[in-house]
Parts: sequence; C-alpha cells; structure tokens
Amino acid sequence: MNPSATGWINKFGEIVSEANVAYDTFEEVYNQLKKTGFVYGVNIRIQNFILSEHTLSEDEKAKINLLTALYQTYAVHTKSVDFEIFLETIFSFYQDLGIRQISFLDKILTGSKTAAQLEKLIDSRVYLQDNVISKTFNSIITNSLLFIDVLIFKKYLNDRENIKAYAQNLEYIAINITYHALSSKQKNKSDERLAQVFAASLTFIDSEKKIVDKTYREKLYLNFQKWENQYFLDIACLAVWEDQLLESKESDFIFNIGYDLGLSEQTITKSIEEVAYFFKTNADDIPFLKDTNLAVQFYDSMAKIVNKLIIRNRKRLQNELSESKELVALISKSASTDLSSEEKKKVQNQLIDIFKSIPSLAIFLLPGGAVLLPIFIKLIPKLLPSSFDENRIKK
Repeated sequence: MNPSATGWINKFGEIVSEANVAYDTFEEVYNQLKKTGFVYGVNIRIQNFILSEHTLSEDEKAKINLLTALYQTYAVHTKSVDFEIFLETIFSFYQDLGIRQISFLDKILTGSKTAAQLEKLIDSRVYLQDNVISKTFNSIITNSLLFIDVLIFKKYLNDRENIKAYAQNLEYIAINITYHALSSKQKNKSDERLAQVFAASLTFIDSEKKIVDKTYREKLYLNFQKWENQYFLDIACLAVWEDQLLESKESDFIFNIGYDLGLSEQTITKSIEEVAYFFKTNADDIPFLKDTNLAVQFYDSMAKIVNKLIIRNRKRLQNELSESKELVALISKSASTDLSSEEKKKVQNQLIDIFKSIPSLAIFLLPGGAVLLPIFIKLIPKLLPSSFDENRIKK
C-alpha cells in the first residue's frame, strides 16, 4: 500500500477486511495507537497488519494511522465492518466539522467516489502547511493533534450536536496542558520545537489569539469521557518527559493534573511509565528531538519528496531510462567515479528531457531544481519492478 498515490484508501479497505483485525473495546484501540506513537503526536510505526513495500515517511504513517484509528473506532462503536458505510460516515463527519470543503474543481479532479475525495480530506488533516516548498524546510510536517480527530469522531458517533464546540474545547485544553507542562520545567530547544508543532497543529481554535491562560483547569471538570481525560494526561506526560527526566516539580504537575481529571494514582503512574518506555525505545526517531541544522533538514526533507516522486512514477521512469542507455551508464559511473564537466552536463540535460515528459516531476524544472538531481541519482536504484503496484486491488 502506498499512501502517497491515489487509490490507497480502497487498498486499505481490502487489507483491513482480509486481516480481520477487530477490537472489542476502545481501550484496545487506544493502547495500540499509543504504541505506534499516534496518540503522542508522532508516528513511529503503523499497526502490524498493514504492509508496505517501501519505507514509509512520517506523514505517510500519519495518514495510515489516522485512517486506522477512525476505522477501528467506528468498528468498535457500531459493531460493523462495512467499509463503504464507514467511508460515507467519515466523509460526513469531516464535512460537518467544516474541514476542507470539497470544491467543484476537486470533484472534477477526483470524481464522485467518496474514497478519492476522502484522500484529499486526509491530506488536509495530516499536513500542517499547504505549501509544498515550505514543507521542505521543516522536518516536522505532520499534525501532532490528529488523535483529537479520533476523539471527536467517537463523540460524533453518539451525538452530532455541538460537535464543533466540543472540538474547540478539546484543542483548548490540549494546548494549555502542553504549555503549562512545559512551563513546569526548564525549557530547552526540543521543548520549543514541541510547543511550536502543537501550536501549528491547531485547527478549531485561532492560534493567533490568546489561547493559553490559567482558567483551563476549570474546564477539566467539563463532561469529558474517560479517554479524553486519558489523552490529556498522556500529552502532559509527553511534554514533561521529553528530556527523559522527571523532577519533583514536574511530577507534582502531572499528578495534580491527573487528579483533576479524576484519574487514579495507579493510572497516572502507568502513563508516566509508558511514555518513559516510548522515549527510551524511540528517541532516535522522534522528530522534535533531532537537533539537525537547516542544511541537513533541507536535504533530508527533499530526499523524502524525491523518493516519493520516484516511487510514484517508477513505471514511466523505467521506460524512459531503458531508452537512455548512455544516461544509465553515466549514472552507474557516478557511483564510483567523479564525472567530468561534460558528462555532468550530459546527465543533467538528459534527465531534464525525461522530467519534461512526466508532469509530476515538474519540481526539477523549477529554478534551482538542478540541486535535486544528485538526490534523484542516489535514489534511482530504489526503483521497484514495473509490474508492482502497491494500491492494486486483487480481483
């Protein structure tokens, strides 16, 4: 399954029906999503029943985890595994929330099928920014509050009234708990990045207005259910444990928040232990803990984008490259020997001719696009067999 290509949602439907992964309670769903990192706002992995033929980027994992979480929540609540009805319900849910209304142009481009339109909606939920170029300068590009969508959907399945106000309250408390948790400790660069990405992930409240205040503790007593309160506690633990230390002041903050949320001491202790284990086992893969310079961030981000383009267009690229034996020979040579100026120019010209024939690769034709060519050349060996299609549904 390739979540960066069209048709991935229908492919997901086929996979989930064949895997027959069912949970009896939302607690089971929540615990699985916590292990993937989705609850914490980072996507380290996806659930085991979904296989991908290539390494997934964080945004691709976020797409899969979001759809998995919504589907499993729906299945637990309705006791139904009808994927088509689920898609209709999710589409209505996001439209009722006012998330990226489908325009007339979108309908023309995607057709009338709900799955194709929902792929557009999920893209709009996962990415923090709409501008592809601006994403390349930011290693953290995914929405860190995506689990709030799941909590809202869970409420939506029971009661659709005042759903927008409910969403605003969830975001308000989540961002205040995160901010005050970070304020209970001595801040570092990772704390600042975590605060920025959470603030940038806000959807239902205006991040430009003053949203952080001390009255948020009063709203903890609103009529939230068990799993909303558990989520608030878990993100508080995430914020204070980011430096992998828990000092007395931070511990007091966590336990006081937990008690205000009506949670037991045992539950609070367990949440602290779980986030500690998550950091211990995944620290190297958590984006906001990486202190890389802008040049490295730019290269890594561009490599991910170029890799996606190669995989998405591999069939056309293989056909074009098979007709350019001289180009393939030069690329092979560049792996072990420096090319001469004339050879480099020849590689560049021939690649640009290929890119002109594939609209999705127009990024290489933009001013400065030539700087991406070394990345492209490095990733060419990863081209998959032309007969492979990750989103092909079996007949």
